[in-house]
Amino acid sequence: MAAIVLPEAALADAALADDAADWLHGITVAGQVEGGINANPARPANGVNFGQFFGDRANQAQLDQLTLTVSRAVDPTVQQMQVGFLLRGLYGADGRYFNIAGITDRAITSRYQFIIPQAHLDVHLPLMRHGLDIQAGILSSPMGVESLDPALRPFYTLSYTTEYSTPFEHVGAMVQWHLTSHLDALFGIDTGNQVSFGKGDNNDAPAGYFGLAATGLAGGRLSVTYLGRVGPEDSVRALGNRANSAQRFWNDLSGTFKFTDRFSATAELNLLHDAGLHANTYSAVGYLSYQVSSSLTLNARGEIYRDDTGLLVTSFIADDAYMRSTLGQPTRTQSAPATTYGALTLGATWHPTLGHPVKLFELRPEIRFDRSLNGTHPFNDLRNTGQFTFGIDAVLGF
Repeated sequence: MAAIVLPEAALADAALADDAADWLHGITVAGQVEGGINANPARPANGVNFGQFFGDRANQAQLDQLTLTVSRAVDPTVQQMQVGFLLRGLYGADGRYFNIAGITDRAITSRYQFIIPQAHLDVHLPLMRHGLDIQAGILSSPMGVESLDPALRPFYTLSYTTEYSTPFEHVGAMVQWHLTSHLDALFGIDTGNQVSFGKGDNNDAPAGYFGLAATGLAGGRLSVTYLGRVGPEDSVRALGNRANSAQRFWNDLSGTFKFTDRFSATAELNLLHDAGLHANTYSAVGYLSYQVSSSLTLNARGEIYRDDTGLLVTSFIADDAYMRSTLGQPTRTQSAPATTYGALTLGATWHPTLGHPVKLFELRPEIRFDRSLNGTHPFNDLRNTGQFTFGIDAVLGF
């Protein structure tokens, strides 16, 4: 028996050691840096480009992001159980808007802040034929077209829809159930948009997602995603105890169609209703992208966005104003009356291949014009119906 069992035990130990070595070998480390400037010829006295989060400081160069990511990805196409993770730290001006109360919001309160935008455990389960993927921890919101990662979005600045009608960060769990090879069901639960637990929460109720994502349609040229979200998001400090039951309903539908390998179009429709604020927003955003060459892509974005109370579209003047507002604390902000916003952004991305060790290089100039379509004056210290900005950023990844 000893002659039989001991070799089998040794083989099992060797197999476990090989599996552990393979798992560790799959861990990757990546760094990325982004910096830019967003010029405004009107030179607003408060120094802020109204309605813009990224590149919000007019005529001031800034470090937007310096990130370090350690991860071990899972492959959802493999029919076996897998465990992975993603841990990302970020330092820069963009951290002011993607912070999480109770975790990193008090670490640094100046213009450049440190955040942990992602820190989650990933599990792939080979269940129900096509599998199930679970992420738990600090998660980036899956809703909307544009992302915190500059390498995953076409412009330096963000749309109104992304800024004011989609959530940013969560502490919770998301599940992606692969119903077929082309259709996924999405659902999840979390503590709320950019809040955590205890004093880091702004009310006592959770929120969650539900939706569907379809890919590979129309011969592989079309993908469509609908995500809904419901839960209280307002602060008890601002609304009292009714903030615990006043629901915010988010709805976002987006789709991308590839006309050719070089030319694609994306559309996004969004509707938000906040019962606590008695506020509504609705918007439509369209994107066009044309790859001129292997190193040059042209992009265009057009948007119409309605804020029917003036309570959602806000510029945050103080460096910690965004998170203080999330928690219902007094701070320096600037808002406009109920306004229908129109915005047009034209830009280009120059992305040559530089070779090892540079994995990514992008230079992205853009010109943007925002205008009130109903005669209000939200821009440039509440003086103008319109606002021109000229931005450029550079992204370097290793």
